[in-house]
Amino acid sequence: MKHHVAERMRGISSFYVMELLQRAKQLEQQGRDIIHMEIGEPDFETPPAILAAGNTFMQGREVKYTAAAGLPELRQSISDYYQAQYGVKLDPKRVFITPGASGAFLLAFGISLNPGEQILMADPCYPCNDNFVQLFDGKTRFVNVGAETAYQLNAELIRQHWQPASRGVLIASPSNPTGTIIGNDALRDAIQQTHALGGCFYSDEIYHGLVYGETVNSALEFSDEVFVINSFSKFFSMTGWRIGWLIVPEDFIDAVEKLAQNIFISTPTHSQYAALASFSPDNMAELYRRRDEFEKRRDFLYENLLRLGFKIACKPQGAFYIYADCSAFTDDSFEFAKQLLEQEGVAVTPGKDFGQYLANQHIRFAYTASIDRMAAALQRLERFICQ
Repeated sequence: MKHHVAERMRGISSFYVMELLQRAKQLEQQGRDIIHMEIGEPDFETPPAILAAGNTFMQGREVKYTAAAGLPELRQSISDYYQAQYGVKLDPKRVFITPGASGAFLLAFGISLNPGEQILMADPCYPCNDNFVQLFDGKTRFVNVGAETAYQLNAELIRQHWQPASRGVLIASPSNPTGTIIGNDALRDAIQQTHALGGCFYSDEIYHGLVYGETVNSALEFSDEVFVINSFSKFFSMTGWRIGWLIVPEDFIDAVEKLAQNIFISTPTHSQYAALASFSPDNMAELYRRRDEFEKRRDFLYENLLRLGFKIACKPQGAFYIYADCSAFTDDSFEFAKQLLEQEGVAVTPGKDFGQYLANQHIRFAYTASIDRMAAALQRLERFICQ
């Protein structure tokens, strides 16, 4: 009997960087020194306060399910955080704890997107977001964006590209792969335009906290009728704990709880108890220290990539990525990335992982390695492009 994979999987794309990562691991097993600038994972360890909270829980209690929506005290802590950080009064009932931001996206699209409906996204963007839409038999309408809009959608682009099948708009700020943010007025206008068209607005705020010399606004400052996705992975340095959160409009509370009960049961309990320590003053001070280090890394990498001849249309204002134009050296950034890894042991992410628009002439560099390691990577990169 021949088994057939579900038709929906035809549209699910692979992560090209995972091919490079697998090869990098093979080279490391052979004794090669590989400098990793491809994966969006902070190199900092989980903060001590979070580790201590997780260890205390694991030693003193049985690890059982929580409510599907998450620990009440963690939902309240997130609500308090929005009040302190953004001046937003948020009912904790609208906050759902999820297995990473990926779990938040699955819930958000699962409760709001019908088969055949479209979500507008920028190109370039994080590739899994399109795959989440396709998993629910939706469609992504990609909108080419460039430096003129800081690689972000805006109200005018939303109006131009909206179609009868359009259901909503996703904006990520700071964005992956470009690290750019959407301005205060532009975010407000984009939300208002989406609502005027009868659509849902989804705000990817995963990299909030990792912003350099700028202020970034939450979509909740402009509307209660938005979906906000966030995570403890990036700013809070808890990638492997797999914990994030979703904030939903009040009308969706019952639906999201029902879906969470069925597909997750609950987010890992030990991760939730560990995350409770995230918002303590001491831990926040440590996280801001790390943010300052990321800013130094950004400046170091940015200046040196320009020196080597890469073009960078927008200096990133957040996250920990630089999206660099490598067209001075190649018209195939994927092949460039593969050869850079093989010859020099430097792992980077090709632009084709983030969409179609000018993808072959872009590479994403993650400054998730120390300045010393990046300095070594830049020496290798210079040797590679000068040979």
